Amino acid sequence: MLTTLVTCAFTMKVVFIVLAITYLYTKRVHPNDAPRLNKLQYWKDRVEFVFVFLMSILLLYLFNPYANNVHRITKETKLLLYLFGFILILTAQWNVFVTEAPWFQDLRRVLSNSS
Repeated sequence: MLTTLVTCAFTMKVVFIVLAITYLYTKRVHPNDAPRLNKLQYWKDRVEFVFVFLMSILLLYLFNPYANNVHRITKETKLLLYLFGFILILTAQWNVFVTEAPWFQDLRRVLSNSS
C-alpha cells in the first residue's frame, strides 16, 4: 500500500509540474488563448488537489500514533514530504496573511500619510 501511495503521489506531482510548465509556456506564447489557459488551470488545480489529498493520507499513515511506521520512510517518501512542504509554502495565500494583517494596514497608513 505504501509503495502504491508514494508512486501515485509522485506521479501526480510530475503531472502537476508538466501542467504548470505547459500553462506558463501557453501564457507566454498564446496569452489571448483563454479557453486553453482555463483548461490548463482547471486540470492543474485538480491534480494539485489530488496530490495534497494523497500526501495527507501518506502523513496519516506514516505518523499514526497507534502504529510505528516511521521506519518505512524511504528516500522517495522523504523527497515527497519535502516537496509537499515546499509546495505548501509556495502556494500559501500570502496575500491574505500579509495584506490583511493589522500591522500591514498600519504600515500602509503610515506610508501613505508621510507622502
